[in-house]
Parts: sequence; C-alpha cells; structure tokens
Amino acid sequence: MTELTLYHCVSARSFRVLWALEELGLKYQLVVMAFPPRLHAKEFFQINPLGTVPALVDSCGVLTESASICEYLSQVYGHGVLSEDKGEADYGRYLNWLSAADATLTFPQTLILRYSYFEPAERRQPQVVDDYTRWFLGRLRGVESALQRGSQFLCQDRFTNADIAVGYALMLAEFLGLRPQFQPLTAAYWQRLKERTAFVDALGAENRSARLQGVDPQPSPLIRP
Repeated sequence: MTELTLYHCVSARSFRVLWALEELGLKYQLVVMAFPPRLHAKEFFQINPLGTVPALVDSCGVLTESASICEYLSQVYGHGVLSEDKGEADYGRYLNWLSAADATLTFPQTLILRYSYFEPAERRQPQVVDDYTRWFLGRLRGVESALQRGSQFLCQDRFTNADIAVGYALMLAEFLGLRPQFQPLTAAYWQRLKERTAFVDALGAENRSARLQGVDPQPSPLIRP
C-alpha cells in the first residue's frame, strides 16, 4: 500500500484529513509544521506551491483541499465508508455539506481570524469581526435545522465526511470562543463528534508528532485566541 504523508499545522484545516485518516484506520506519516508554513518552512513550497496545508502526498501526487482529500481517502482507501453515493437518499445533501463547510461556514471565520489575529494591531477591524461573527452564527442555523430531523449526524443517520468537514468549522468556532452561542442541537452534535475515538486519536497524533518535530503543540495564536 502506498504510504500516505500528510503535511499539517496544529488546528488548521488539515485536521479534517488527520481525522479522516484515523476514522479509516489508515497508516500515514504526519509532518507537523509551524504555522504558517509559508513563513516557517520555505522548503514546503516544493511540495505545495501555495504554501498552505493540508498537503496529502501519495501515488497520485499532491492534494491540497481538505474536504476533497477526505472524500478521496474514503473512496480510494476506505471503500466509501465515509461517503454517500448517488443511490442514497442524502447524496445531494452530502455534497451540499461538503461545499457549505467551507463556502458558508469556514469562510466568515477566516475573516474573523484575519481581523482579530492575522493583521497587526493598527489594521485590526473590530467591526468586521463583529459582522462576520454574526454572519457565521446565522449560517450555523443550517446545522441546527438539519439536526432537527432527529439524526445524530448530518446525512443518512451515519457518520460521514460531511460531519468531519462541518465538525472542523465547529472546532474552529470553539477556538474563537463562539461555542456558548451554539444552539442546543448543534452544541450536543459537536460534543458527540469530539467524543469519537478517531477524533481523540487525531488530537493525540497531532500532539505527539508536534512534540517530536519540535513544533509547539498548542494551537497557533493566529488560529486560537
């Protein structure tokens, strides 16, 4: 079996891929870099010209989009166990959540991060942070609505990549201090996700690898306040 190598930063979107690898029980090499790698690991540009994580390397080459990598791993190495197929009732909903996790949920969080932490103090924009916090919480109503169907998960009443993709947005929201504003079903859903064995194992693998590779295992101050 081809060795999978994941380039990762603590608490970055690449955590989705790490979580999927653990859910699938795959063997992999984890390379943890200081955040952001484009500043701290110039050699990484030879692997991913964008200088971003994740970067998953296997026989097909290099993949760099977290939700797509999770789907790739499920289909190529996991017999589709984390995926929905077109014969399932929630197939359309599944595809929608994979895109919504970034386009609808994580997008406003990137602006919150930028204007709270990325920019120097004189360029920070509290109004932008407030506006996009409200935007994120408004979009999060979609998760609450989906869970009102009575399912423990977002699609087909089973755990899928949709839960990994959306779960990371909830993880980032907790780092941003927004968990107290989650609605009840969303808060309970996030708690269930955090208690999954693979999620806990992914956090453990991240912590061990970071320490072994000389990287601060705590989330970057640019990611976590």
